[in-house]
Amino acid sequence: MQTGWSNETAREIFPAMWDGFIVVLQVTVVAGLIAVLLGLLVAVVQRVGHPAVGRTVGAVMQFVRNTPLLVQVLLVWTATSLYINPDWSAFAVGSAVLGVHYASYTAESYRAGIEAIPVGQWEAATALSLPTHRVWGAVILPQMMRRSTAAVANWIIAMFKEVPTLFIIGVLEMISQAQKYQGQHYTGAVEGYTIAGLLFLAASYPVAVAMRRLENRLAKSHY
Repeated sequence: MQTGWSNETAREIFPAMWDGFIVVLQVTVVAGLIAVLLGLLVAVVQRVGHPAVGRTVGAVMQFVRNTPLLVQVLLVWTATSLYINPDWSAFAVGSAVLGVHYASYTAESYRAGIEAIPVGQWEAATALSLPTHRVWGAVILPQMMRRSTAAVANWIIAMFKEVPTLFIIGVLEMISQAQKYQGQHYTGAVEGYTIAGLLFLAASYPVAVAMRRLENRLAKSHY
C-alpha cells in the first residue's frame, strides 16, 4: 500500500477530483442563489412585516444559525428520505440545506445594511409619499446592497468551502471522489486531499482578494 506522494497517482485521480470540483461549483451556485434571495426576503420581512411574523422568522433563522450544518444536513436528508420523497437527489437536498443555512447569515448582513441607512432617507421617502415598492426598490435596496455586498460575498466564499460537508449524504464532491478512489485502489488519500485543497485555494483566493478590494472601495464611498 502506497503511503507517500505519487505523481502517477495524482495524474490518475485528477480527472475525478476535477469532476468533484465541478460539483462543488454547481452546489455553490444553487445554494448561493438560495442564500442571497432568501436572506434578502427574511431581512425585508423582519423590517416591514407584521411584528409576530418578523419575530417568528427571526427565531427560525436564529435556530438555523446556531445549530451545526452537519446536523441539519443529516436531519433533513433523513426526514426527506423517510417522509417526503426518497428519490430526491442528495445534490438537491444538500444544496437547499446549505442555502438556507447561509441565508440565516446573509439576512443579518442585509439587516445591518438596512439599519445603516440614514434616517433622513426614510423620512424623505415618506415626505414624498412614495409607495412602499418604490421606497424599497429605488431608495432602500440600492443603498443597502452597497453596504452589504462585500459581507454577503464573504458568506458565499465561506459556503463554498463548506460544500465538502455534503459528502456525508453522498454528494460526489472532491472529498467523496478522493474517498471513492482510495476505496477502489487502496491509495490516493494524500494526492486526493492535496489536490482538493489546492483547487479550493485556486478558486477562493482570487475571489477573496477581489472582495477585499470591493470592500475597501465601498468603504471610501460616500454614497
